[in-house]
Amino acid sequence: MDKVIGIRFKPAGKIYDFRCGAFVLKTGDHVIVETENGLGFGEVATPPTQIENKKCSRPLKKVYRPATENDFNQIIKNSETENKAYEFCRQCIQELKLEMNLFQTESNFAASKITFFFTADGRVDFRKLVKMLVKEFRTKIEMRQVGIRNQAKMCGGVGRCGRELCCAAFMTKFDPVSIRMAKKQGLSLNPTKISGVCGRLMCCLTFENDGYEKKEKQNNRKEAKN
Repeated sequence: MDKVIGIRFKPAGKIYDFRCGAFVLKTGDHVIVETENGLGFGEVATPPTQIENKKCSRPLKKVYRPATENDFNQIIKNSETENKAYEFCRQCIQELKLEMNLFQTESNFAASKITFFFTADGRVDFRKLVKMLVKEFRTKIEMRQVGIRNQAKMCGGVGRCGRELCCAAFMTKFDPVSIRMAKKQGLSLNPTKISGVCGRLMCCLTFENDGYEKKEKQNNRKEAKN
């Protein structure tokens, strides 16, 4: 039997399972864990549970240790590096006149790699940009192009309802959204009224869709009987 705990690395991010060993941990604790890219800093999202080893489809990484004050200081340093990297990269993009929108930078816990997130209408040749970044920061550089829904999730914001964006607050994945859902719920089909800050159809259209579909089926059965 193994004790398995759920770790989240980002707010509203995916929860990953880790073996917690003999550590006594509870929800909200911060820990250092082993990942494929080295040590990572995460937060306990689900409490420890017992699980049989044979039920694990693949070997789980383990919790290295609870986070210390030095680890929190490292996170602060990484944040300063991320801010500096963002400003420098933005200047380089303007200098190279690249058709891309940089919106976030992220350093791994060990500060051995910096990832630059951006959106673009098509493919971008950023080879010169990467060379400039490597020369400036002397570390591994990764350029990652994402969709605008992912951009909204990572940046956060407030929706037309006046609440925090669902994708940034609690959604861990994006489900397909269609105009048919809005029609079924009797909503306006004006794109400006049913689109989120990302410009795509609002994710919340999926939340009640199952209920409307069940109601529609019930009505269809009643009509068939009559």
